[in-house]
Amino acid sequence: MPDCCESGHMLDAVLDSGWLPHTIIRMGARRQTANRIAEIASPDTETHIAKKMAFVEELKTMDIAIETDAANKQHYETPIGLLTEAMGPRVKYSSSLFPKGNETLAEAEEAMLADYVTKAGIVDGMSIVDIGSGWGSASLYLAEKFPNSRVTAISNSKVQKGYVEGRANELGLKNLTVIAANIVHHEFEPESFDRAISIEMFEHMKNYELLLAKVARALKPGGKLFVHVFAHKDTPYHFEEGWMTRYFFTGGTMPSADLFLYFQKDLKLEKQWWINGTHYQKSLEAWLKKFVANKKKVWPVLAEGYGAENANAWYNRWQCFFIGCAEFFGYEGGNTFGVAHFLFVKPGKA
Repeated sequence: MPDCCESGHMLDAVLDSGWLPHTIIRMGARRQTANRIAEIASPDTETHIAKKMAFVEELKTMDIAIETDAANKQHYETPIGLLTEAMGPRVKYSSSLFPKGNETLAEAEEAMLADYVTKAGIVDGMSIVDIGSGWGSASLYLAEKFPNSRVTAISNSKVQKGYVEGRANELGLKNLTVIAANIVHHEFEPESFDRAISIEMFEHMKNYELLLAKVARALKPGGKLFVHVFAHKDTPYHFEEGWMTRYFFTGGTMPSADLFLYFQKDLKLEKQWWINGTHYQKSLEAWLKKFVANKKKVWPVLAEGYGAENANAWYNRWQCFFIGCAEFFGYEGGNTFGVAHFLFVKPGKA
């Protein structure tokens, strides 16, 4: 993500006020994206590879995740009313898929969820775990589509657990279990799942070797892990400073499209895909349009969640977030930042 509104707290105050028109914010986001690309660029291939290897080795020395409390505050315990008034009907707080380019947000959500099923090879009757399940878009979808499957959703947020359980009850789903636990400390019953999926959760992680070992223990022999992350085409980096880090992504990681290939100790990569960043751009533009259109509904939710005195600032911060990320993923035609999908398999016979 870009630090689209960088340069310190004075500019923060201007952005919080809402004085800047969207066109100016978009110009700033594109400039900051260009600056970020320049910052992470290497002068030659030798340096590029050396920097990536150093990054991989650094990750292996770190905890599975850092700043988990900040991630909870910034994303996992965001007032749900804010998201329902911005996202589609599935409340899919991650990139959707626009195969034809003119789909509605609801259609695009369904398209991406169906894409997961196809790529992960999920069939009815499987035991499935959704790691970092968020507001339940994937786990609820899987429980609906595969009534004979046992679906387990794990989230670090009790707020999200309550929401997903409530939606499951409304839909009459009896095959979905929701667990509120920190994946850093949680251990699943060994060899209990045929499939594991994780949608835009790995970006909050650091030590992928430890994380993938944990997932491998939970999978049956021959079981598979499907991962969806946003990514840079070839260069990983940490989110360490700037507006985006401060308000939305403390402790985060920008994976590269090949980063997880260096963590195959316990799970082996079977297949990989790249989805052009313009799909995420379209998702974010749709969220922005709906968010602004629903201002009257969003405002009391912001006041309750952030305090009445902070409602205006957060209304404008969320707009900056949507705009900045849309420009970020659309930069250079969506070929620099986009969405990467991976399918890993646990060695052994199913």
